[in-house]
Amino acid sequence: MAKSHIKKGDEVYVISGAHKSAERKGKIIQVLRKKDRVIVEGFNMLKKHVRKNQKNPEGAIIEREGSIHISNVMRADRFEARRAKRQEASA
Repeated sequence: MAKSHIKKGDEVYVISGAHKSAERKGKIIQVLRKKDRVIVEGFNMLKKHVRKNQKNPEGAIIEREGSIHISNVMRADRFEARRAKRQEASA
């Protein structure tokens, strides 16, 4: 298990994969170190079907965040510095 470049609470951009977006950043909710994955707020939303219970007497479909591999995210400060450097070079 390698040292992680991010931690819980960091602002990150998703830089590759199906949820890639240069305009949206999210906050790390949880780091799953053994699996090398992170859960980012608002990204990779999954629908989970819930059985009937006291809390949900009719049953329900709940949306929650799924995990993303740690290599597919980058801290927001590093991403914005890289973007500024590229814009500066092209100008």
